[in-house]
Amino acid sequence: MSSIDNLKEAFAGESQANRKYLAFAKKAHEDGHHQVARLFRAAAEAETVHANNHLKVLKGINSTEENLKEAIAGEVEEFKEMYPGFIKTAKEENNKEALWTFDVANQVEEIHADLYQKALDSFGKNVEVIYNVCKFCGNTVENDAPDLCPICGAPKTEFTKID
Repeated sequence: MSSIDNLKEAFAGESQANRKYLAFAKKAHEDGHHQVARLFRAAAEAETVHANNHLKVLKGINSTEENLKEAIAGEVEEFKEMYPGFIKTAKEENNKEALWTFDVANQVEEIHADLYQKALDSFGKNVEVIYNVCKFCGNTVENDAPDLCPICGAPKTEFTKID
């Protein structure tokens, strides 16, 4: 394998470790182990530093406009190609939990593609938008959260405002 291949693999691994450690931190906090939660959050931040360093060396961070275009392409690939195959397999295996998580992610990835496209269409106009994210399915909405999430049915109180 080349150094470029290794950088790509390292970026993926560090990115996954970040997310995993943040999930571990949340669980440790819920269990009352606040020092362990703090350690997991610290390690997660370090993994982010590593991932960002790898991505910089890969020349994976471009202009904001180029990054928006890449994000759109990635989200479209996920909801048109990746998740439909995952959903099909989960149905064939009658794995209802996997089906649920793939289905909601698929719906939200399409929303993300649309939101990125809106941002690209208004790029440079400094349009101020507040985003709210459902804690259960990841649904991302502009401005006020709905009374009930249209994807998973969670109440408005389960949306997190993103500053």
